[in-house]
Amino acid sequence: MKKIAFVTGGVVSSLGKGIIASSLGRLLIDNNINVGMMKCDPYLNIDPGTMSPIEHGEVFVTVDGGETDLDIGHYERFLGKNLTKESSLTSGKIYQEVLDKERRGEYNGKTVQIVPHITNHIKEKIYKLAENYDLLIVEVGGSIGDIESLAYIETIRQIKYELSDDAIVIHAGFVPLIKVSNELKTKPMQRSVNLLRSLGVSPEILITRSEVELSEREVEKIGMFATVKKEYIFQCVDEKSIYKIPISLMKQNFPRKIAALLNLNISSRDIKEKHYELINFNEKLNNLESEVKIAIVGKYVSNADSYISIVESLKHAGINNKIKIKYDLINSRNYLVNSLKNYDGILVPGGFGNDGTIGKMEAIKFARENNIPFLGICFGMQLAILEFAKNVCNLNVEHGELQIDAEYKIIDIMEDMKDKIIGGTMRLGNYQCSIKNHTLAREIYGNKLINERHRHRYEFNNKFTNDLKKEGMIISGIHPKTNLAEIIELPKNDFFIGVQFHPELSSKLTKPNKLIEAFIKAALKNKK
Repeated sequence: MKKIAFVTGGVVSSLGKGIIASSLGRLLIDNNINVGMMKCDPYLNIDPGTMSPIEHGEVFVTVDGGETDLDIGHYERFLGKNLTKESSLTSGKIYQEVLDKERRGEYNGKTVQIVPHITNHIKEKIYKLAENYDLLIVEVGGSIGDIESLAYIETIRQIKYELSDDAIVIHAGFVPLIKVSNELKTKPMQRSVNLLRSLGVSPEILITRSEVELSEREVEKIGMFATVKKEYIFQCVDEKSIYKIPISLMKQNFPRKIAALLNLNISSRDIKEKHYELINFNEKLNNLESEVKIAIVGKYVSNADSYISIVESLKHAGINNKIKIKYDLINSRNYLVNSLKNYDGILVPGGFGNDGTIGKMEAIKFARENNIPFLGICFGMQLAILEFAKNVCNLNVEHGELQIDAEYKIIDIMEDMKDKIIGGTMRLGNYQCSIKNHTLAREIYGNKLINERHRHRYEFNNKFTNDLKKEGMIISGIHPKTNLAEIIELPKNDFFIGVQFHPELSSKLTKPNKLIEAFIKAALKNKK
């Protein structure tokens, strides 16, 4: 029997539906429930892969190569498990598949409509994924009332009708604090619930989002006008860390109430025992002993979500080692090199295109020459190679993406990627990396063979391996089948590593990525 919990939000977006959904998932997993997650995004892009990080935040990549919304990253980090591309659904993907079926004549000449064809296809995707779990949590992006999300709300209505008590809706609503009068206003929450009900969907659970805690009177008021009993109204008050949200919801018996509504058998173990990892993690978070400052040098800094997985992976590594992470997003288009003197570590993340690359290369050079712990990720690794080749090896080489017509390309596009369309054609998902003995990477990972996630189109040109090696840069990790470079190091520096993959994507709440963790430890050792 399929069991599904939908998470919706009203009035405004960015209410934290993803964190609420992730928190519920983690709390139920700790209660021995097999939980799956799905995000439904109403936009018409097939996936976020071609969307600007400034527009939409980072693109999260699943192990099987799906380019997904950043909320999938939150799900994975909180749940401590890997998801697949099936956990990400967009209107663009739905419409494309329905129209492809229409072109193939699969609808037998019928008029193709939003209802039933689009809604049926959405249901098919949700039901198929739900079969793999005790409970599937489905978050619907945007806010109630958005034109583009109406098909999803209608789908929820139908699923609730079809599954009856095995489907519930958790609705998060905004309760603003009017600071002039110091009053919490419940009307926005009431309105969003009423709008949802007008579309045929009545939520069983309400979660209030507010700066401060609501009084019992305010909770009762919401319950009366939203027709939801107050014992099914939970509060999600602003916290200094998103990792405190599961603990807050746990204290309100949130997972137990959800389990009771859906007739799920949850663990009878003591709370401290079943939520040990979460509680222990938060205890560490409250008792950080040291501090490091990290410079993240990139060009998408106007939207902090562009680097959300990197930031969260740094926090995971820091908290698990009782180290407070202070970080700054430094615009590679206009920063001053001298400002980097104040940082204990420098990280250059991935990116695309010419814009901002000079600043990134100056940051890489500064880290190399001043022996500051450096981690280059994806494009960051490629620029580390280019900077070294130009300034140390004195090679007349270029990056193939930055100068397409260059005669000598030390970074070039993969042969099987040439002449392909942009969307979904990169090297995506998990790939193996074989790490050489007696290298820093081998010391960090402890294994010869690792798996990490990729998202790129260009590779290091192996013709220049010896040129780099002569001056002290080594290729310490390669893809075993293709011999493509995966990891580069400068052994003469204390910590200077570039990786073609994205280690931040595999970091989990209580299991930080080993490379990110080693970078933070090196930064602490280098502390100014």
